[in-house]
Amino acid sequence: MLTSGATTPLRQDASPAELLAWHAVRTPHRTALVHPDGSRSSPDGRPGYTSVDYAAFAARVSACAAGLTRHGIGRGTRTALLVPPGADLLTLVCALLHLGAVPAVVDPGMGLGRMLDCLRRVDVEAFIGVPAAHAVRRLRPRALRSVRSTVTVGRRDGLNELVARGDRLPPAPPARLRPDEPALIAYTTGSTGPAKPVEITAGMLSGMAYGVERAHFTAELTRTLVTLPLMGVFDLAAGRTAVLPAMDMGRVGAADPAVLTDAIRRFDVNAMFASPAVLGPLSEHLAQTGVRLPSLRLAVSGGAPVSCALMGELRSALPDDARVFSTYGATEALPIALIESREALAGPAEGPAAGLGVCVGRPAPGLSVAVIEAGDAPIPHWTPELPVAAGEIGEIAVSGRAVSPRYFRSPRADAEHKIDDPVHGVRWHRTGDLGWVDGEGRIWFCGRKSQRVRTADGDLHTVRCEAVFNTHPRVRRTALVGVGPQGGQRPVLCVELMPGAGGDDWPRIEEELRALGASSPATKPVQDFLPHPGFPVDVRHNAKIRRELLAGWADERLTGKGRPTAADLALRAVPLAGWAYLVLWPLLPWEHPALTALWWADAFLSVVVHALQIPAALRAEQERATGRRPGATAALTMLFGATWWRRQGRAAQEAAG
Repeated sequence: MLTSGATTPLRQDASPAELLAWHAVRTPHRTALVHPDGSRSSPDGRPGYTSVDYAAFAARVSACAAGLTRHGIGRGTRTALLVPPGADLLTLVCALLHLGAVPAVVDPGMGLGRMLDCLRRVDVEAFIGVPAAHAVRRLRPRALRSVRSTVTVGRRDGLNELVARGDRLPPAPPARLRPDEPALIAYTTGSTGPAKPVEITAGMLSGMAYGVERAHFTAELTRTLVTLPLMGVFDLAAGRTAVLPAMDMGRVGAADPAVLTDAIRRFDVNAMFASPAVLGPLSEHLAQTGVRLPSLRLAVSGGAPVSCALMGELRSALPDDARVFSTYGATEALPIALIESREALAGPAEGPAAGLGVCVGRPAPGLSVAVIEAGDAPIPHWTPELPVAAGEIGEIAVSGRAVSPRYFRSPRADAEHKIDDPVHGVRWHRTGDLGWVDGEGRIWFCGRKSQRVRTADGDLHTVRCEAVFNTHPRVRRTALVGVGPQGGQRPVLCVELMPGAGGDDWPRIEEELRALGASSPATKPVQDFLPHPGFPVDVRHNAKIRRELLAGWADERLTGKGRPTAADLALRAVPLAGWAYLVLWPLLPWEHPALTALWWADAFLSVVVHALQIPAALRAEQERATGRRPGATAALTMLFGATWWRRQGRAAQEAAG
């Protein structure tokens, strides 16, 4: 049994839609949702919010579901949902779950091409989106030719109109799905390869909600700050008040900590889930301003490993009895493990500096964890010989209700990541993460299997090595990458320095990093150190380092592949000559229609065409992971056009290949 914010036992197999309807009857006047209303509530510019209770929210969800049925969306309909995170997205997700439809939710930040490819691979049958999303759909009809029904929201009162039409239809009870029926299609972040469609079944969804409740929540925690939409669904299913702060959940790293602090204090929020990209700036803001958060009793971090230092900083602004958790999980299994800050700070805190990895805690309720040999070949069936010896590093595998049984129509991904265990009637998921289990049953995360550096003398594990170097006081974070062919790779440590550390400090910092590396057997092979202005990260949590991009950048730096050739420099002289002609033409002593026409053509190419190339240049620069500011990239593109940015993208592909 799990306990809701209304302190009433609920069935473990109840769907979020059923639980929402139950709370609307049991506690109709409890506030369900608090969200920004686009206004400013005070002269100091603080954002304004509006609230809705459970009775009203459940009625809106039911009416929205009825309205969607008029568009042919019903049980099992695979539905693309391209709506910015917020109250409308939560309403639509709950409405689709009410119908038993299957939302397919992608991160627009992954790029247009990858996003459309994700939707194409699952043959979405309905498309719900804002006007900009529908414009893309019309421009790329072949990618979404399976779509039979479309719904536009976000334009004036688009969702309100849908709800109003649904209000005229008789309400239908929430769909009851079988545990093995798909309830949602989510995508992996794609930070280490193509994003994979994860089939979240009804049983898995309820298992995830159950695991989150058992692991973290108690009855007195009734108001949560939502920075990840799925957690908002779990909050509503548990009967809590979900507070959506005025932030872009698609760019959590850009969230204003002052706005988050204001929302927590204004609405007496007592629980929050956020990535380290949110909690880090929030902790810094609280330390700098001296503001405390007396109502906040639970903070849960996920999406990337969180340091003990960050846990300690956040604890200092919270009540003494507050709990701060680091959770470890994946799109295919959430949560997998968790550790509370007191245990992390009291015991395993020295482990990272000693090259043991990062302690992510004990398995979450209802989950089984095993460490198996780290190989790349498929493993069709589970055998007793698969687990490695105690304390040995291998690949982390998990099984349980909160684990996805399969990817959507992806037999190759299933073969690579799933292991059938017919004896125990379960299916194991290979996480692709490396780690080991200590004598107290705690899991130590050592890095991604695909990102391990394969040298001639053995494998180096990213997180295990980086944790040693991250102890340097002038280092913000590091990333270990390999340059060269597997089995003979050259380990390179990319280093992102703390604010205020400049180029003049680098020689001394590099020597100190060498000394740190020499002090641990895990890091002795690392001899190359490169400073980097700002690591590329994943689009969902803004926290997972995209090491494959940094590997290409490091290869360029060490081998000179990215340096412009004589031919490149000659080509760049062409747009420079064009700019010179634009500037000097009014001063030239002759007049001729052909020269005037040439000037106008030059102006079109130099100004209009170069400006249109800026989005492509920004993408090429992102793939090179140079950390150059977007403004500088735009300026270089305006100056040199394709003779600059296409060379950048080509160099990145050569290095990555």
